[in-house]
Amino acid sequence: MQTVKSDILTHRGSHFDLGVQTAQWMQQTPLLKNREKEWKKRMPRFDIHIKETYDIFQTYAPQIWEELRGMQEVLNLPTRQMILNFAHYRFTLLKNSGCTVYLGQDYMVRNYDYHPATYDGRYLLFQPNDGGLAQIGPTSRVTGRMDGMNEAGLAMGYNFMHRKHPGDGFVCYMIGRLILQYCKDVSEAIKLLKEIPHRSSFSYIVMDKHLNHAIIEITPRSIEVRYDHTCTNHFKILTHENRNYTKESIQRMERLVNQTTSPLDKKDAFTLFNNPKYDIYSKLFKSWSGTIHTSMYEPQSLITHITLGENKAPTKIDFQKWLDGEPLKIKTLSGEIDTDLTFATY
Repeated sequence: MQTVKSDILTHRGSHFDLGVQTAQWMQQTPLLKNREKEWKKRMPRFDIHIKETYDIFQTYAPQIWEELRGMQEVLNLPTRQMILNFAHYRFTLLKNSGCTVYLGQDYMVRNYDYHPATYDGRYLLFQPNDGGLAQIGPTSRVTGRMDGMNEAGLAMGYNFMHRKHPGDGFVCYMIGRLILQYCKDVSEAIKLLKEIPHRSSFSYIVMDKHLNHAIIEITPRSIEVRYDHTCTNHFKILTHENRNYTKESIQRMERLVNQTTSPLDKKDAFTLFNNPKYDIYSKLFKSWSGTIHTSMYEPQSLITHITLGENKAPTKIDFQKWLDGEPLKIKTLSGEIDTDLTFATY
């Protein structure tokens, strides 16, 4: 068991200036060096096209391109290397992952299951002044988001399905960022997901302040929407797209359904996900599917909860108060994870 920590950062201002702040934070960590080591171990299974990537960002996310420019200003990296590490377009995931989501009456709770070496260790509150919605949540691969909530009360998480037959498009963590950046409700999220190109197969789970919710099943070839309360790592509609081995995902789904037959209050739901004795929390870190954090989002109040590791009361953050100008007093998150594998920023 080891103690792990995540920085909590805040930024009010432009995307370019956020990029500058992000790059300065990165310079204080070994994240970029660790990323370069990963590329040396395995060659990218995709091409880098600078103009194509620039054009796609100008179409869907011009502000995020400005964030990349701000990072490049500090890091002084070639554009090709910036795109490779931070643009997250045309990238192929090489490992499996887990993740479990439950949509309660007025909240969404989620376990993020993956490999600690890929985890940024950065939780960000960002209020832009040059376009896009303010957002809160853990960052993924620096510019992306694996879950979070925006100022309109739209909460988002995603679950991996498979990496078969990838297409040209955005990867999951940049898609998560696009949802939070530009969508105010479930219908806008579905519309965006139908428009943008997708690299791999995922389910995106969304809930808005009106308590509408949806699970959007996506591959590079098709999109279907279901209205359900649980999601693990297999499709329920696009079943022909499922990977060959779904036994563990189906069993985890059954355990989740069996333990949520009656409505759960927020505290009990968080405990269900975060305490290993209920068999939703996973310790399969070396298989790229151990639970790194448990998060909960309340769309109507804009309150978030997050815990690193297992069996710990969550840290509560009132996003609305921060949006109204109240400074955030906490600077770090910490928790216990039962593995000797370390974060990318260690």
